[in-house]
Amino acid sequence: MLTNEDNETLTRVGPGTPMGELFRRFWLPALLASEVSEPDGAPVRLRILCEDLLAFRASDGQVGIVEAYCSHRGAPLYFGRNEQGGLRCAYHGWKFAADGECIDVPNADHPRDNSKARAKLGIRAYPTREAGGIVWVYMGPPERQPAPPALEWTLVPPSHRHVSRWLQRSNWLQGAEGEIDTSHISFLHKDHDPATSAIYVTGANLAVDGAPEITVKETDYGFASGARRQLGDEYFWRVTQWLLPMYSLIPRAPSTAFTGSGGRAWVPIDDYNTTTFAYAYRVDQPLSADELDMIEKGAHFPPRTARHAVQLGSGQPIDAFVPLANFDNDYLIDRDRQRTSNFSGIAGVSAQDRSVQEGMRGATGQPRGIVDRSREHLVRSDVCIMIARRRLLRMARELQQGLEPDLVMNGDAYGVRAISKVCATAGFDEFLQQFGHECAIQQEETK
Repeated sequence: MLTNEDNETLTRVGPGTPMGELFRRFWLPALLASEVSEPDGAPVRLRILCEDLLAFRASDGQVGIVEAYCSHRGAPLYFGRNEQGGLRCAYHGWKFAADGECIDVPNADHPRDNSKARAKLGIRAYPTREAGGIVWVYMGPPERQPAPPALEWTLVPPSHRHVSRWLQRSNWLQGAEGEIDTSHISFLHKDHDPATSAIYVTGANLAVDGAPEITVKETDYGFASGARRQLGDEYFWRVTQWLLPMYSLIPRAPSTAFTGSGGRAWVPIDDYNTTTFAYAYRVDQPLSADELDMIEKGAHFPPRTARHAVQLGSGQPIDAFVPLANFDNDYLIDRDRQRTSNFSGIAGVSAQDRSVQEGMRGATGQPRGIVDRSREHLVRSDVCIMIARRRLLRMARELQQGLEPDLVMNGDAYGVRAISKVCATAGFDEFLQQFGHECAIQQEETK
């Protein structure tokens, strides 16, 4: 369990908080590139790390992510005109470029070409980049701008990957910890008939051993964990990665011959809401129609059935990409399905995860969304969660003391891949000697 103080440190992400400042040292996924596909198109509301922002694609194709309000009198720029190289406020016509510079003040006395006067009128803007079908943002000190993370899924052709996003109504840490909790797939995601399992592609139908032997190897990028389950006379190994500050890599089942993997990123909207980005990819060939269908059913976007749909809502930051199966309708749980088809009675991996993460027990008198970790009782299979918390707390405290995270300048450290195998090898070191070249794991071991 955590102390209340440590829990506050890990979960609060606003400006000036230890974890908020740590997040700001990394490039973060902000939105899908398809949401701002057209130059001079409509802006998109965002909230990231408790800051209200707008994203828009300017006339030259550059994506700007800027504060959401005009510097004149605080009017919302969302209602402005995106035209001719900038976003013009609908209230008095002030215009801002993608870098936040105020480039026109039509209702002012000073000449429009008075750059010295306009320089004081700019709005906050953050650097952006596009990779992997995602618009990324860096919200930290300009002089600390890091190298982009060389995540494998951002480097493959568009036909080889699938990306999506949706809203999770919980603190970011609840989702991120679920990603590195390998024992839960033996329960929450279990289908009674493996032949019809909606998630056989992950190998979860092989994960019948609910208490796997887990070994963790800490690395520059975070850690890799090897989970070994007994499977007849052999072992089912799943090697997953946790990449700082909140990315996961999840392997495909050994039988799928799927060269690649997938995972999720958990980007805090604020202390109580999270944008979940999901990605799946191949490196050897484009994703097939069947693979896309399977991925989309798990990701909930775009919708293939009503249970897996999202609604775009009003466009407000916490009313966009809302799953139709949600807290308010009990995630469309089907008790007959629970008795006959799967363990949870809920369809889809994402909905199953959210059903337990969004409603976790909070502190008395606090809004739902942040779990009270002081009342936990962790067991051996929670080792990955323990190590992740310890690593994040150390980095956040070091940053408070002026020690910057070295990792952010080494984007190549993210170039790893999750794998799974069925083999007779019992030890993780021996497993890595045989298969480690497929996932490039190294460095020290923790049990």
